Parts: sequence; structure tokens; C-alpha cells
Amino acid sequence: MTLVEDLKWRGLIKDISSPELEEKLNKGGLTFYIGTDPTADSLHVGHLSSFLISKRLKEAGHHPILLVGGGTGMIGDPRPTTERAMISKEQVKNNFESLKKQVEKIFGFEVVNNNDWYKDINVIDFLRDYGKYFNVNYMLDKDIIRRRLESGITYTEFSYMILQALDFKYLHEHKGVDLQCAGSDQWGNITAGIDLIRKSTGDEVYGFTMPLVTDSQGKKFGKSEGNALWLDKTKTSSYKLYQFFVNVEDSMVINYLKIYTFLSKEEIEEYEKKNNEHPELREAHKALAREIITFLHGKEEYERAEKLAQSLFNNKFDDLSKQDISDLFDEQDMKDVNSNISIVDMVINVGAANSKREAREFISSGAISINGNKVTDLNLTISEDMFIDNYYIIVKRGKKNYYVGRKQ
Repeated sequence: MTLVEDLKWRGLIKDISSPELEEKLNKGGLTFYIGTDPTADSLHVGHLSSFLISKRLKEAGHHPILLVGGGTGMIGDPRPTTERAMISKEQVKNNFESLKKQVEKIFGFEVVNNNDWYKDINVIDFLRDYGKYFNVNYMLDKDIIRRRLESGITYTEFSYMILQALDFKYLHEHKGVDLQCAGSDQWGNITAGIDLIRKSTGDEVYGFTMPLVTDSQGKKFGKSEGNALWLDKTKTSSYKLYQFFVNVEDSMVINYLKIYTFLSKEEIEEYEKKNNEHPELREAHKALAREIITFLHGKEEYERAEKLAQSLFNNKFDDLSKQDISDLFDEQDMKDVNSNISIVDMVINVGAANSKREAREFISSGAISINGNKVTDLNLTISEDMFIDNYYIIVKRGKKNYYVGRKQ
């Protein structure tokens, strides 16, 4: 299977600028770039498909460059509905440095900052050297611009297309870049760069896009959607990644295996067969979680995430650490509690019951466990040594309701 055949089988090509690009992709030797603006200090899973396709191209003999938009990040790519909130120059700079370290560590790509070439361009040079190549009617016809005309679009946002085209031209002239790849929402910006280079230099360059990764409802993985899964494990733990991917919809898991893993066609087809015959075993889902977490954070992190999942499933927490508990449960849902109080008061304090009468009923009926151990003694006192790692206590009510106390 050629590179392009593999990419198409995985559903990773949506738009392609020229039929001859397919032969060039299969042959190898292109220098290409992908870009992202530093709107946060970490990439998220929504970015991951683009970066993984770049790794696929690298392994096929192409040379990747990552552009982190220290300049464009201060303006913001137009969104389909409303203008992006601007972030401070200091925050953009901090985010750039964080993303640079993250990408170099995970992917090993060369990283460039478009502010390095923007900072020396004055407004007159910008209009003379770049603006003159852009027909306003051409810009208005681009999908993302056309969709914003009714609600209104600022000149700042409108100019973003020219800036991204300028990036392509600069990297073509200074880094030998002949290809840009991105998500499908960037197609208009990519073709603008191709046109700018052709008009200003006569050179032929290329671009292709990938479909945006979504769930079965069409909701994409991104922070603007409020469901970001960060690649920085201090922002999204490996356990939370594990839980997310092990629980994705059965109808989507094979698509995600194609997009997010380097498993072969034969391996993925075998998981598809298992998923169809025994979906309850979730083997495809576990493989998805294993491949992503191992790639991002290493084998030990995956094994730890799996261990935490088993601890929760088996309701066993005695051998866990403070960090383990922090990863298992959301800090915002935890309650501050004291030791040397009755089991009844503890059940109320963590929110597992609304009154002493209700708490006593839960305890007497065997519905309450402490750190995985069932409790029925109404006279039990919560002692210091019952706190995991001298900090957390876990109360479970019924089969699925967990409440975490944090020692004051």
C-alpha cells in the first residue's frame, strides 16, 4: 500500500490541491509545514490527528516543520460564528514556548515562529508586497469569510488569510517548503498561499487537508467546544485520556484507530471484527487508549492509567497514592473534611447523604464503603490512618456514586 493509499484508507485526506501531489507524496522528499496558533499552553487531541499525519509523512521520507503562530496568535483565525477573544502578547509568548517544548519532546519536529518575520514588516510594505496580490472578491468567496458576512467580520480577522499566505511564501523561500497540510477548515487559507506563491514567484506548491475529527454527533475535539483533552498530562491525566477513549462510541472506535494510531490495516481490521462480534470486551477501545497514551506519555503511564481504571472498577484504593486519587477524581468535586468525626458525619460532609437519618439508612443497609471497604457500623469514627496518603478519603454509595474527602 502506498502512502496516499494508506492515508485515504484511514480517511485522512479531504481536499488536495493537485493530482500530481499524490505522486510526490508517494515518492518522498517534500519539505512541508503544519501550523497552529498558541492560543493555549498545550496542544489537545483535536490537534493530534494533524501532528500524527505529519509523523506519517516524515516516516515516508518527507521533512516536517511546525509553525507556531506567535504573530498570527495575536490576531486569531476567524471562527465560523464569532470573533476570537484576543490574548495578551505576554500570554502568546508563554504559550509559544510551552508548545515548542511539547512538540519537540513528543514529535521531534523543527519549530518556527511567524513573528520572527512579521516583526520587521511595516504596514506599507505589507500592502505593497502582499496585499496587492489579493482580490477582495476572491477573499469574500472563501467559505469561512462568506459565513461571517451576515454577522460581520473585522478587518483584522479578514486579513488573517493574507498572513497565513505570507507564512507559506516565507517558508517556501527560506526553508524550501513546497507543501502545507492542515485541517479542512484551513483549505481557504492554504489555497490563498498557493495562489500568492504562484503569482509572486511563478513556483508551484501544494496543499492538502484532513477531515476534522468529530464524535458521532459531529462535535469536534477542541477547546472552543468545551471538551478539550490536553496532550499535557498535568492538564489532562493519562487516566482521563484512558477513560475517554475506552468509552468512545462503538460506531466511532475503528475510525479513531485509523486516525490516531500506527496500527496496520490488518491489525485494525482484526479489531473491527472483534468489536462487531464481542463489543462488550471493548478490545478495540482498549487498543485505542493504549496506542495514544503510550505514544504521548510512554508505556508506564498507560499501565498506570489501566491500573487506576481497575482500582475504580474493583473499588480498591488502599495501595493508591495521593497523585493517583487526584487523577481518578475531579478536584472541583472534592470536599474538605476532618478526621475524628463519626461515619455518619463523614457521609454527610462529602455529600453522600443530605441528613443524618439518610446517612444512617445508607450505612445500615450496606450501601456505604470507605476506601473500598463496606461499612455498616453506625458508631465508627473516622481516624487519621483511614486517609489515603494522609490526605484523601473515598466514600462510595451504591454501585457508582463516589465522593471524595480532602483532609483540611
